[in-house]
Amino acid sequence: MMFSLAASHAKGKLATDKIFGASAAAGKAVAQYGKENVVNATIGAILDDQERLICLPTVETVYRGIPMNEVINYAPIAGLPDFLEAAVDVCCGSHRPDAYIRAVATAGGSGVIHHAIWNYSEIGDTVLTADWYWGPYKVLCEDALRKLDTYALFDEQQAFNVAAFETKVKSLLSKQDSLLIIINTPAHNPTGYSLTDAEWDSVLNVCKDSAKVGSKRIVVLVDVAYMDYAGEKDACRSFLRKFGGLPQNILTVLAFSMSKGYTMYGQRTGAMIGVSSSQDVIREFEAINQYTSRATWSNINRGCMRLLATIHQDKLLSAQLEQEREVLYRMIRDRAEIFMAEASNVELKMLPYVAGFFLSVPAKNTDAVCDELHNDNIFAVPLAKGVRIAVCAVPALKIKGMAAKVKRAIDIVENG
Repeated sequence: MMFSLAASHAKGKLATDKIFGASAAAGKAVAQYGKENVVNATIGAILDDQERLICLPTVETVYRGIPMNEVINYAPIAGLPDFLEAAVDVCCGSHRPDAYIRAVATAGGSGVIHHAIWNYSEIGDTVLTADWYWGPYKVLCEDALRKLDTYALFDEQQAFNVAAFETKVKSLLSKQDSLLIIINTPAHNPTGYSLTDAEWDSVLNVCKDSAKVGSKRIVVLVDVAYMDYAGEKDACRSFLRKFGGLPQNILTVLAFSMSKGYTMYGQRTGAMIGVSSSQDVIREFEAINQYTSRATWSNINRGCMRLLATIHQDKLLSAQLEQEREVLYRMIRDRAEIFMAEASNVELKMLPYVAGFFLSVPAKNTDAVCDELHNDNIFAVPLAKGVRIAVCAVPALKIKGMAAKVKRAIDIVENG
């Protein structure tokens, strides 16, 4: 037995992230066979047709123009006030809920999820999300001594499975008084699905019905990391208005991130946006999440916060940025459409894709399927129920023919 000095709750922890593992395998193949002969569909970042990481031009220009003293200086624990205001404005757009709304700066979208788990679920409680989910949700829960449970995301018609959601919500609330629900939409990671407004109505009806028991507390955490690539700006934000006027024992938290929408992945800048009908709940929200920030990373990237505030306060810069983002959205969409059309032609079953960085193909024994794809120098991410393909990172030329190879790999593994 290995000698250990770790505390009992820390023993046995090991970060075996399948996304970074798959990316590392792709890197080795590039070194051996050349980049032109390898399809790296593992990376959750936008690459151009030469497979270079893209930074939005307006973002780069503004960031390089920020004085060095501003870049390197400490920031307030809660975040720069004009950054927090900008984060709420750009996140909600013209669909700001009629509610009390406040924001707290976080280390990216992951920081929002961390704080929500720590401050809105009890130790030992179960957090709920869909069965197709971003793997770190589970890591974040387990590291905080919580559990993660799931409901079936899709029904037989490939729409949001409201019945499965309701069953699991009621089951968990029969055992615990508080429930944190994580919903990744629009442009869901890993499927590219977006809940419709009608599906949001159903979700919130389930929550409101469950909240009629006054002792129950429900927090709906909406991970909107990919919203800026989810479609037309106004249309894909329309659901946000629905978070106004909810009972005081339902809190909505929006996980805003600059990683994707501003191509600032490694700068780890985001905001935890609280939406509530109760002023007391929002005052508490600001207090406890600032406290947890102090107890974890202290404060975050001042330069990146200044970047967002600067762009938001300048209408010309904001318009330029939106135009540049639209080009990237269409590029990703075009890549996805190639894959979807070819998948249909070869009868490859895939989950419904609306928009975003990823699409997913259901499969059994996904590790074996991805290993089989390595024979074609195609690298994707094995998930519990399927294979995730990052269309954000693969040039259109390399997307062509890929669906047939994925179909062949699944057939080989599942049918021999």
